[in-house]
Amino acid sequence: MAEHESLEYGKADFVLLDNVSMEEFMTNLKLRFEKGRIYTYIGEVVVSVNPYRAMNIYGRDIVEQYKGRELYERPPHLFAIADAAYKAMKRRNKDTCIVISGESGAGKTEASKYIMQYIAAITNPNQRAEVERVKNMLLKSNCVLEAFGNAKTNRNDNSSRFGKYMDINFDFKGDPIGGHISNYLLEKSRVIFQQEGERSFHSYYQLLRGAPDSLLRSLHIKKDPTAYNYIKVGGQIKSSINDGADFKAVADAMKVIGFTGDEIQTVYKILATILHLGNLTFGVDGDVTLIENTKLVSVIRELLSTKEENVEKALLYRTVATGRDVIEKQHTAQEASYGRDALAKAMYERLFCWIVGRINDIIEVKNYDARVHGKNTVIGVLDIYGFEIFQNNSFEQFCINYCNEKLQQLFIQLVLKQEQEEYQREGIPWKHIDYFNNQIIVDLVEQQHKGIFSVLDEACMNVGKVTDEVFLQGLNGKLAKHAHYTSRKLSPTDKSLEFDRDFRIRHYAGDVVYSVVGFIDKNKDTLFQDFKRLLYNSSNPVLKAMWPEGKLSITEVTKRPLTAATLFKNSMILLVENLACKEPYYVRCIKPNDVKSPLLFEQERCRHQVEYLGLLENVRVRRAGFAYRQTYPRFLQRYKMISEFTWPNHDLPSDKDAVKRLMQGCGFDHDVAYGKTKVFIRTPRTLFSLEEQRVEMVQRIVLFLQKVWRGTIARMRYRRMRAALVILRAYRRYKVKSYIREVNRRFKNVRSMKDYGKHVKWPTPPKVLRKFEEALRSIYNRWWAWTLIKGLSPEEALQVRAKVASLEALKGQRADLGLQRAWEGNYLVSMWDGNSADTAASFTLVSSELQRKDKFMRVLFSCNVRKINRFHKAEDRAVLITDRHLYKMDPLKQYKPMKSIPLYNVTGVSVSPGKDQLVVFHTKDSRDLVVCLQGMVPANESRIGELVGTLLSHFKSEKRKLQVNVVSPIQCSMSGRKCTVIVEPKINQSQPDFTKSRSGYILAVPGN
Repeated sequence: MAEHESLEYGKADFVLLDNVSMEEFMTNLKLRFEKGRIYTYIGEVVVSVNPYRAMNIYGRDIVEQYKGRELYERPPHLFAIADAAYKAMKRRNKDTCIVISGESGAGKTEASKYIMQYIAAITNPNQRAEVERVKNMLLKSNCVLEAFGNAKTNRNDNSSRFGKYMDINFDFKGDPIGGHISNYLLEKSRVIFQQEGERSFHSYYQLLRGAPDSLLRSLHIKKDPTAYNYIKVGGQIKSSINDGADFKAVADAMKVIGFTGDEIQTVYKILATILHLGNLTFGVDGDVTLIENTKLVSVIRELLSTKEENVEKALLYRTVATGRDVIEKQHTAQEASYGRDALAKAMYERLFCWIVGRINDIIEVKNYDARVHGKNTVIGVLDIYGFEIFQNNSFEQFCINYCNEKLQQLFIQLVLKQEQEEYQREGIPWKHIDYFNNQIIVDLVEQQHKGIFSVLDEACMNVGKVTDEVFLQGLNGKLAKHAHYTSRKLSPTDKSLEFDRDFRIRHYAGDVVYSVVGFIDKNKDTLFQDFKRLLYNSSNPVLKAMWPEGKLSITEVTKRPLTAATLFKNSMILLVENLACKEPYYVRCIKPNDVKSPLLFEQERCRHQVEYLGLLENVRVRRAGFAYRQTYPRFLQRYKMISEFTWPNHDLPSDKDAVKRLMQGCGFDHDVAYGKTKVFIRTPRTLFSLEEQRVEMVQRIVLFLQKVWRGTIARMRYRRMRAALVILRAYRRYKVKSYIREVNRRFKNVRSMKDYGKHVKWPTPPKVLRKFEEALRSIYNRWWAWTLIKGLSPEEALQVRAKVASLEALKGQRADLGLQRAWEGNYLVSMWDGNSADTAASFTLVSSELQRKDKFMRVLFSCNVRKINRFHKAEDRAVLITDRHLYKMDPLKQYKPMKSIPLYNVTGVSVSPGKDQLVVFHTKDSRDLVVCLQGMVPANESRIGELVGTLLSHFKSEKRKLQVNVVSPIQCSMSGRKCTVIVEPKINQSQPDFTKSRSGYILAVPGN
């Protein structure tokens, strides 16, 4: 049963009442209303009490609580019944319908809107644009139909004055793809007359109070409703309805649905025409009938896009065909007024039907092929006028109450009678429950030859002047002995009935007294053919299309049209047949009071509604009956996977035995009855449990099928991959062998080549051998280098190592490293720098003496330099670098040694990135030596690369590290003081030279 509600709110399902009595039913209904719980179940029927206030129980969060849930998993709600109908449609592929019934003001229209909103909210999870468009149009159609078909009555501010049945079509995925709207018996008499305290249709007031001034001027109307005879009664009423805002909402909705601008303008013109018609008055001048306010004729002519004389002629004359002759008969003032009112009613009714048809043209399912798209299923929503008892009940109320009798009959047939008959037919033990069957009242109205509709039609077809009194006499003659019919003639002592005017029918909802005044005219629904031709001949194509019968000439119109009663009876019979072939869900609406109070619960008012709606009998049948029934084959088809005895197919004698075994295995045998062809389940809880087990098993079956299929796919994929791998391996072997053969062919004779194969182009390797090719190239390069080096002398080998060391240290940082020339090293002993023989001899002598004294093995480098002394002056000196010391010499004193620095005391060398010959030797004692190599021949020769490479090669051979820096400016220490050496090119500088600066020294070099 319904969960998540404590007992302080009463019983959420009337089936759970301790005693099924009217007193307990009403007590529970009142308690729930007072606690703000307006919905209560009777099994799968929702009882709704109008709260007469806005309630926060319809938001998106509430939708999510009911989406996909079973009926009794959440507290009673309209959303639950809407979801149940949707699930039945989607799961079982069955057409369903939701029948909303109750008297006027009970909240049927609001209930239908909330049901539509819920269905729109839970469908189309993939946000398909076309489905969203259809949903939007279905919702917007409600807004338009309410404007033109609803009105404020004394019982209800938004009363439906027409019946509406909407079919919503769904595709196989459960998404809405279209719909169709049927409308029934618009109360068109409201166009020309309203009872005190009521209004005409909303559309008039929305137009007058919401339309822009420019539109009103073009329609020749003003904002004051009391200026128009047809609606001035309603125009004087103060209402909470915001007509201005509603006008904009309806206009926007019509655009969304697909009405064109011309169509919307035509709608406004028709409304304005009807208002102007109501202000037309007729007078008499002798024997001639005249229109007293002729200016209005011109306005009506403009709005209808026709000729003024045609309008006047149609209002004042009637064309009559007598045999072959056609004559024009002038109206009396009374006949002209009748014709004017008939035209107004007919135009509004035709406008309303055209709007419904136009919406249907747009929202109906198009190009749907069930063979391609799957079965098209339907949910129907019926929102039709409720039972009405007014002070003065006429033809409209009679038809409306007949409609409610038909719907009550359907409810009895489906919920009460058929259910009990099915139990007896299936052999299920059952105690019969009495209920009132209103078939007798339905027959009273619609029975052939004897029913009220037949008597009314016979009266209308009589020749001569037929009056309403004649019709009443016919009823008295044929229905005198009927238990549910009476009149003053049949009950002379009943003073509540007037002679020759009233008759009473005992409806299922109570006794209603009807006045026969107007029955004949309303049933004939006469509209002179002149008006139809007038409107058909309009130059407005939209208006012309609304009146196709105006095409016929007066001599062609011979067939008597069906009466309003017959048309309505036929539409009701079709509606009931349509509903009967669907799985129905019911919302029974109750009106708690007549003053629209959110606090007042009138006990007797509600008790009467509960009685005539048959809700108590519904509770008794539901308590005694079974919540679910299904044929054995279909039950097995849905639930056979739950039991090992029935999955995948059973081997028992019959489907009935298989169902018994399944239910016994689940432990539900106590809650089940087995009929001849169907299984009956008593409580919804058992059904929900079966559904839960089914969902669990379906998931396992799907997982099993997925596992088998995925295994098959994996094996297929494995076989393809294995074949591909074999092919790939063979291809790789082929490519590898081809590459190795090609390398072998190209490098076969490299030993005999002049450059040892350096010019040979390597073949492109396959991707798998790219790293192998890199290693092979490295091996070849090492072999090529070893082949070149192995023929060198020790001195040449030392020079090669020095050049390699210089390249590694300075590549990319200095432009000219001198790698292309031979490195002499000891330049001061040779004539290389233009030294004289005496100079070279002096240096050799000093060098020999130093070798004897300091025991060095070889000279690494010697060269003339320009250096800075301790007085910050630049002077010419020479440097001699051996494998043990760095000597500073004075070339002017026959290379006398000035200072020696042990080579192990040298920590690094800094050079600049330019072409200058600046070198800074860094020492451990921070007494750095700053020199610029000079005296080179040719003058632009660079020896920096040679000096750095030679020192690096020597330090490496002794396994010591020498830091080489290529920077500008160069940071150094002179006698412990930090200073900076900057190289600056100068245009007029002939030789490099040092000068003192603030931060250290500047080496000026030639700038050209």
